[in-house]
Amino acid sequence: MKSKTLKRDKVNIITLGCSKNLVDSEVLSGQLAANDIDVVHENRKLDHNIVVVNTCGFIDKAKEESINTILSQVNLKKSGKLDKVFVTGCLSERYKNNLEQEIPEVDAYFGTMELQSLLRQLNADYRSELLGERLLATPKHYAYLKISEGCNRTCAFCAIPLMRGRHISRSIEDLVKEATHLVSTGVKEIMLIAQELTYYGLDIYKKRMLPDLLNRLADIKGLEWIRLHYAYPSKFPLEILDTIRERDNICNYLDMPLQHASDNMLKAMRRQITKPEMDELIATIREKVPGICLRTTLIAGFPGETRDDVEQLKAFLRQHRFDRVGTFTYSHEENTGAYDLSDDIPQEEKEERAQEIMEVQQQISFEKNQEKIGGVFKVFVDKKESGRYLGRTEFDSVEVDNEVILNSAGKLTIGEFVHARITKAYDYDLEADVISN
Repeated sequence: MKSKTLKRDKVNIITLGCSKNLVDSEVLSGQLAANDIDVVHENRKLDHNIVVVNTCGFIDKAKEESINTILSQVNLKKSGKLDKVFVTGCLSERYKNNLEQEIPEVDAYFGTMELQSLLRQLNADYRSELLGERLLATPKHYAYLKISEGCNRTCAFCAIPLMRGRHISRSIEDLVKEATHLVSTGVKEIMLIAQELTYYGLDIYKKRMLPDLLNRLADIKGLEWIRLHYAYPSKFPLEILDTIRERDNICNYLDMPLQHASDNMLKAMRRQITKPEMDELIATIREKVPGICLRTTLIAGFPGETRDDVEQLKAFLRQHRFDRVGTFTYSHEENTGAYDLSDDIPQEEKEERAQEIMEVQQQISFEKNQEKIGGVFKVFVDKKESGRYLGRTEFDSVEVDNEVILNSAGKLTIGEFVHARITKAYDYDLEADVISN
């Protein structure tokens, strides 16, 4: 018998993809810890003997990264450095049968809703009383809060419903309890995530309940920032805007993926909204919440997209001057509504179009940042890298948005707020002098 089999098991969880996957990994970590099993996330010490790869299967690049990660862990197992490799998440949900045939060295594959089965493989019992008691993979001062699972939308490009199922809201009571627990552990910022935030509550309360949830969360003492990600524009519930404006600890920030601005493309993508309707919605949002930061996401190279469609999209950006924009190239996904369309734009051309779009946004971002010079902002100190403190304003979410490089005469505390005056502005980042903390 090998001596290492006598050692205590230690599980390393590798998370790929979006923040929703990260929350799933945190929940798994909390369950394992409650079962007295050693668990780590993205462990660099390599002193673990079991690996769980939580995969992403959203687009081609994400699938490739997931498969490469699985193969690298299987190679470690073959060389005797790991005892077991398990795979879960979206890729496993969508392609489980294929993966079992192609990479049989993995000990077991699990879908997105098979937490209890995965726990049994890890000799752990599911602890239903652990609501909100997950082990954060983020720094302790901020956390994601997943308010629902799945999606009922039928966007032609999207495979998420295939991997995550239909929309299922969590109860307000459970979410408030989880958020309260997170705050008690030191969390000061909570980012609400879902595939579709604005649909929240329709399934269990028979009406849209996001404003009610926001008000309950805003009442939690010690919760300084609440941030909203992934709002769907069609039939957008405008009462959300009143809540954002009225509650001081809800960030003036809204992440609303629009995907395109050409009516031809919006129709082909099945977005259930027109360009004039988006124009009106954006104007209403900015009227009701002056100074709000609007983030959106766009797709380049959808089947049938013409040069005119691209020009319309660039004109749309110049018209509305979004604060933050992300761009993806279209990925042709089987079993989606667009799969029967001809993927007629070469990948190189898709990337060139995405670059064109981002060049427009880069100039807009630079100009908007220049306007901030001399202004004083509340900044959340996130981390220290290469001797410099980095933080964010309420207009910036983690990883995807701007950072503020903080110049301070004294030591700053990670996870604390400071007030800083902007001294320099770049395309996507700011530099500031701390004036009080």
